[in-house]
Amino acid sequence: MNPGNTSSGGDSGKPTGPGKDWFATTHWTLVVAAGGTDSTSAGAALEELCRAYWYPLYAYARRRGCSREDAEDLTQGFFARFLERNYLEGLSSDRGRFRAFLLAAFNHFLANEWKREHRQKRGGGEKPLSLDWNGAATRYELAPSDRLSPDRLYDRAWVITLLERVLKHLESECADDGRGAFFEHVRSFLTMERGEIPYAATAAEVGMSEGALRVAVHRLRRRYRELLRQEVAQTLSDPGRVEEELAALRSAFSGTN
Repeated sequence: MNPGNTSSGGDSGKPTGPGKDWFATTHWTLVVAAGGTDSTSAGAALEELCRAYWYPLYAYARRRGCSREDAEDLTQGFFARFLERNYLEGLSSDRGRFRAFLLAAFNHFLANEWKREHRQKRGGGEKPLSLDWNGAATRYELAPSDRLSPDRLYDRAWVITLLERVLKHLESECADDGRGAFFEHVRSFLTMERGEIPYAATAAEVGMSEGALRVAVHRLRRRYRELLRQEVAQTLSDPGRVEEELAALRSAFSGTN
């Protein structure tokens, strides 16, 4: 992970451009604020967050020793119940971060609610979320082979999922702005150290002066940091704790304590 230096150097961090509405209604604060009430907006926000961050739970189940099929059943069965029940009750200590809350709810489900002898495939036939199981299996097989603990692998998978979402958002913005081809040339620069970026060679490839390329890449990296902060913020009940969560995610990805 290279959230790297996520400071935006005086930028407001507010969404701008084509992506301005992406974070408007998909936010953990909406769910927490609603509590146990019947809120359509909170339900939609929770479902969208689950669609975004289901894979880390699948990886967690696999690393705990579940087969591919059992991990699929457990993950889908969990969401069938999670999205219809008030899991906010009894887990208030984990409400601050959706990342911690989701894992605590999953463990609660595994320990107390999953009756293996009565299990029906895919949550009793219900499919609250359409999930890419083949893609999940491939991703898991490509996961680190150093036998990370289930909790560590969960956090690492969370980081990768988060960064993939940020890149997808940024790619969409560039495509909408007619810069799709340019983005493909420079996307790897977003997580490289500045001194490692091959500006001269790339400038020749994209038909720009080196100076113009440096400015364009700088702006793209700045937007990447803005989107990263916004993506993290939507998983927190207190957006003021973004830096704390980023530090925790960097630690999880690097394998440090």
